[in-house]
Amino acid sequence: MKAVILAAGKGTRMGDLTEETPKPMLPVEGRPILEHILTGLRDAGIQEFCLITGWKAEVIESYFGDGSAFGAQIDYVRQEVQDGTGKAPELAKVFVGEAPFLLTYGDILVKPDTYRQMLARWDGAELSGLVTVTGSEDVTKGGLFFFDNKFFLQHLVEKPSAAQLEELRTAGWLKSGEPAWYNAGIYCFTPALFQYTAQLAKSPRGEYELTDALTAMLAEDHIMAGLAIEGRWVDVRDPAVLQALQESAE
Repeated sequence: MKAVILAAGKGTRMGDLTEETPKPMLPVEGRPILEHILTGLRDAGIQEFCLITGWKAEVIESYFGDGSAFGAQIDYVRQEVQDGTGKAPELAKVFVGEAPFLLTYGDILVKPDTYRQMLARWDGAELSGLVTVTGSEDVTKGGLFFFDNKFFLQHLVEKPSAAQLEELRTAGWLKSGEPAWYNAGIYCFTPALFQYTAQLAKSPRGEYELTDALTAMLAEDHIMAGLAIEGRWVDVRDPAVLQALQESAE
């Protein structure tokens, strides 16, 4: 298993904090967010990484270098145009080759054991993908995922509106007393993903959406497992979240 980390965005919601520092390099517990992610993946057994950089790319690239100081091998690809999560993984296509890969955003923090659980769920299974979810978030701000009784992905809706949520309740997808599973933004894929990202059209938000590729894969009967994250899951989305993390470490 290889790993691809999306770390190209500026993080505009961080305001002045990212004027000179890319968001994944903001400190948590004395280390950059991205270092927590990379070392957690390394400790789970992954050694080959591709970092997709963009805004202030040189800050990331000079800090991590070739990865040897972190017990890893790191390649870099720069994303010149920020046009959504759907196209960014394609930049790692050469790096991935024929191998399966773990894909994560460079601002999501979990315990290293989460990565181990993902690899264990993947190992020996005939899967095209694996998605992670949490039950603790507002699903209108991200992807809403639905699974069968063996926790294989069946359906998804990206940032559902109140009207869509009501439709999902009426159709029996959303059920009282059951979790509404929120896309946690960490995945495993085979290179089959690239067939579907290559066909993406821009969403109504004007971006290429990774979840649209997942929808297309489901439509063609690709098998994708799910994993509910236990314990820590933090999307370092804004200064308030960052400050809370910094204060909890003091």
